[in-house]
Amino acid sequence: MKSKSFERDLSPEKTEAILDGAMQEFLENGYAAARIDKIAVAAGVSKATIYRRFPDKESLFTALMQQLACEKELFNSTQLQFAQGDVASFLKSFATMMLNRVAEDPQTLTFLRIVIGESGRFPELARAFVQNIEKPMLESLTQYLASQPELELPDAEVAARAFMGTMVHFVMLRDILHSGDLVPMECDRLLDNLVKLIIRPV
Repeated sequence: MKSKSFERDLSPEKTEAILDGAMQEFLENGYAAARIDKIAVAAGVSKATIYRRFPDKESLFTALMQQLACEKELFNSTQLQFAQGDVASFLKSFATMMLNRVAEDPQTLTFLRIVIGESGRFPELARAFVQNIEKPMLESLTQYLASQPELELPDAEVAARAFMGTMVHFVMLRDILHSGDLVPMECDRLLDNLVKLIIRPV
């Protein structure tokens, strides 16, 4: 029979504490060197409590990706589902918001570097990132563009990939690889002309 203390262990507060501790440990030591016992200490729980929710380190890391996508709204696909008004203005504001959120959140940047840096040894982490963040974003953007018949896009999915690919490349150069000064590009200039490439004048 489950005790009351076990039920308390399953509380959302405990789960949040575990995720916070895991984020701290992953950011400080990377994925490979991160240790569950250190996460337990940071979260103020036992290792057994962690394993009740997350069977291994990979599931913890994946949960953090889901949190990154939802709570930080790094790629807010909900906006695409309820977007109204001028398509060009919306796409520019949406992209600006995404780029600003990445640039202003050092924690997110470090997390992205971990995913990229560990992808060779732990390809399942990279796949989890695509599954939880990139794939939903591409699907939502594709659906949004496809729902705008006035754009007369030959292939909404290709347009969505071109748009997101440009954003990812910009973030890679400016924020991940620390090379925005080597290949400078003003954000407004990039977005204004990217939108023009996708939305043909009528």
